[in-house]
Amino acid sequence: MSDIEGVYEDLEADVSLEEFREAVEAKVEQMGGLADEETAAMLVAHEVGESEVGGIADIEPGMEEAKFVAKVVSIGEVRTFERDGEDEDGRVVNVEVADETGSVRAAFWDDHAEAATDELEEGQVLRIKGRPKEGFSGVEVSVDDVEPDDDTEIEVQVSDTHTVESLSLGLSNVNLVGLVLDTDSVRTFDRDDGSEGKVSNLVVGDSTGRVRVTLWDERADLAEEIDPGTTIEVIDGYVRERDGSLELHVGNRGAIEEVDEDVEYVPESTPIEDVEIGQTVDLAGVVRSADPKRTFDRDDGSEGQVRNIRVQDATDDIRVALWGEKADIDIGPGDEVALGDVEIQDGWQDDLEASAGWQSTITVLDTDSDTGADTDDRESSTSEGLSAFADDGSETGPDDGGETRVSDDVAETPSEQAQTDGAADGEEVEFTGVVVQAGDPVVLDDGETTMSVETDTDVGLGEEITVRGVVSDGRLEASDVF
Repeated sequence: MSDIEGVYEDLEADVSLEEFREAVEAKVEQMGGLADEETAAMLVAHEVGESEVGGIADIEPGMEEAKFVAKVVSIGEVRTFERDGEDEDGRVVNVEVADETGSVRAAFWDDHAEAATDELEEGQVLRIKGRPKEGFSGVEVSVDDVEPDDDTEIEVQVSDTHTVESLSLGLSNVNLVGLVLDTDSVRTFDRDDGSEGKVSNLVVGDSTGRVRVTLWDERADLAEEIDPGTTIEVIDGYVRERDGSLELHVGNRGAIEEVDEDVEYVPESTPIEDVEIGQTVDLAGVVRSADPKRTFDRDDGSEGQVRNIRVQDATDDIRVALWGEKADIDIGPGDEVALGDVEIQDGWQDDLEASAGWQSTITVLDTDSDTGADTDDRESSTSEGLSAFADDGSETGPDDGGETRVSDDVAETPSEQAQTDGAADGEEVEFTGVVVQAGDPVVLDDGETTMSVETDTDVGLGEEITVRGVVSDGRLEASDVF
């Protein structure tokens, strides 16, 4: 066995012996006789090993060269451009390629660009060598060499329309149909070049999950024109990562369109009894009570706002603080809600509470049980003084990503204080309301008052029922439930 073959045997890279020999010979010639074949073979082996990546997820902008195998997901159109000092225009085609670890945009230039449009097909597997760099939508690879690889299988679905579950970092040209779960206001910012930019957010869900959609500049205003519950299609988006989570971004080349399609979103939630301090979780349940919205002054002189609600599922209940614009959402007792990305904190009287800030998603899943009461009526029904700020008004709260929170003096009416609206013992009462507690006792809410009911009838959270019976020891002992 020759020295070249010996080094090649130890090489863990997908390159043929013939290609390796040619590279070694070129290295010997390049070094002008300063290295023998064995030394040159070791240098080549090191270079090859450095450029081979285990998957697309391992490609980084600082690498001099990357070699990888990937499947063609989409092929863009040829774009021409003028090169400085040259008569002939340059050409480039962006090809989206992916493997099981992620996806990346591969730029095919000039002759490669022409071959890409004439010969490449979606679903084809390629062996690519190129130079990684930081591109507009993440890492891109400028292709130096490419060849088909018909023997390698890559488990990547090629589809015109993606689902939330199929999104991966670096993916571009993304079309996705989903249900708008939450919207955001437009924010402006100053760029380094002095120009003003705009940005806003939507949260979109489908049967596989949910994702935050970030809208830039000309597309940002769409967040204030689309209502939650609308089905939309995101066109030509690209995937980026923020704080460890994937986001779908839409720039001026992309679009958002309303579509007439049925999209099912089923939230996955953590049981309330299982939550712990420091977690960021998804919760779902029925609103038991809702406090009035309150404003407060921050240390920087700006004004914030917060509203507390209490949400119950089959395991327990928890107070949820809605910060900033979330406090304006029309939510009242009996509403079924899904709360996404809420942070569990240490609340009042050592009780746990959930904090819903700018990154959280608040979705009203079912409003059929609304009793018709106005939001103002709902808010005024909460007992005064049970949820008050300190006299100095100095509390601060996390509006739009802030770190501080309202002090532990903020309290809330517990479920045990459900009232019978002043009915005296022995009085016969008929009451219609929404079930906000399905345990013992059952608690009903009609949007203005609450009623504790003693009954053996099985009822469900959010169900509207009418009860008739006699009040005893502050509870209505139901003789009829209908």
